[in-house]
Amino acid sequence: MVRNLFLKGIVYGAIAGGALSLLDKQTRQAMKVNVKKAYCQVSYVVRHPGEITENVKETADKIRNTIEQVSEDISYITGKVDELRELTPQVKERVMETKSAFFDDTESDLMDDLLKEVKVEEDSSKK
Repeated sequence: MVRNLFLKGIVYGAIAGGALSLLDKQTRQAMKVNVKKAYCQVSYVVRHPGEITENVKETADKIRNTIEQVSEDISYITGKVDELRELTPQVKERVMETKSAFFDDTESDLMDDLLKEVKVEEDSSKK
């Protein structure tokens, strides 16, 4: 019972507040313009429901296509990241082979530094 009185009080208060706000001439004019716009829009929708439905379907199709494209792009990028993860140890191995084939012990310090940088980048990409 209390709930019904509360809701009625809210409705009556809203009606009273709306009526009081219409005492201002600018508010009345603004409401008149807004009501006319709303009436025109509603009447257009009532007269052309097929057009509105078609617009909604087109928008839904565009959204669906965009989501599919993004999903394909994410799959492609994920595949490339996996390829890079697999390729990195192979590159490291090739660098080690090149190091041993072309450099003696005194020249290998530069290559060791390079390999450390590759390992640091590899470790940071795994995180």
